[in-house]
Amino acid sequence: METIPPALLPANMLAVLSVLLLYPYNPASGVFQRLYCSLSDSCECDFKPNIRDLEWDLYKNVFGQPLAQDIVSEEVARFLQNKSPDRPLVLSFHGSSGTGKTLVSSMLGKHLFGSAMSSPYVHQFIPTLHFPRPDRVQEYREELKSWVKGNLTECARSVFLFDEMEKMPPGLIDVLEPFLGPSHVVFRTNYRKAIYVFIGTSGEEVINRKALESRQAGRDREEITWADLQDDIAQAIYNSTTSGFFRSSVVLQRLVGRFVPFLPLSRRHVERCVRAQLCQRGSCGRGDVVEAVAGGMTYAPVPGHYFSTAGCKAVPAKINFFL
Repeated sequence: METIPPALLPANMLAVLSVLLLYPYNPASGVFQRLYCSLSDSCECDFKPNIRDLEWDLYKNVFGQPLAQDIVSEEVARFLQNKSPDRPLVLSFHGSSGTGKTLVSSMLGKHLFGSAMSSPYVHQFIPTLHFPRPDRVQEYREELKSWVKGNLTECARSVFLFDEMEKMPPGLIDVLEPFLGPSHVVFRTNYRKAIYVFIGTSGEEVINRKALESRQAGRDREEITWADLQDDIAQAIYNSTTSGFFRSSVVLQRLVGRFVPFLPLSRRHVERCVRAQLCQRGSCGRGDVVEAVAGGMTYAPVPGHYFSTAGCKAVPAKINFFL
């Protein structure tokens, strides 16, 4: 844990520390812990980042996503190296279903807290579960602001995952704007060490079109750069009525640090997904299953059949059928 010399602590923080030292631990001491966290940059909760393992996991188990691998590993490493960031890390994952967005987000939880989605400091929001009624957006805004504020008070290193952004009611996510900018504290809560990840399929048309143009031109997907897609993704999600970022001030104020494109997967990437799944089940040598599963996927466009329409999402179910 990062420590602060007593001489540098404000009087109110010293008072909190004196209470913590005088009383043995009991359930009520959690109140003092939360108060201390709200005043200090030092609370790390169960934060146990392992950047080397994150990078290894990304490059070993995420297939066909050179941009996502590089951007996520670089941005997370840069953010954590800064002991006093002036704003939280905000990433937005975009791409077709089955391309690895949810997998990468779970890796963040695993290698930052050691327990993936089971950590009490990794918070996942799903629109159809948490915000199902568009007519209650104002109510949801107040609930979301309160929830984020409360969890940041509990743990400054909280991770917030917003899944299925294409189903998020427009206008809801804008309530996060004060938490995402370069202020010191918001609502008396330290928030600059938090991580926010938005996940959705919005913008997939832009990404898939660029991947197809590259493929038809005979270029490798590794030649596609982040700069080729960043502005187009931002414009696409801002103007899409089926995006939670529709006319969003979060996009307009450039509060998303990086838009992370997940490219469509070709057959060779699907085959790698199948092999990885088979090895996890102790059946690494089943080349017949690899061929059957990859061959049974639907590929588009016609003509060409370059990319799997479902990515690797259907792979586990199809393996069950052929094993």
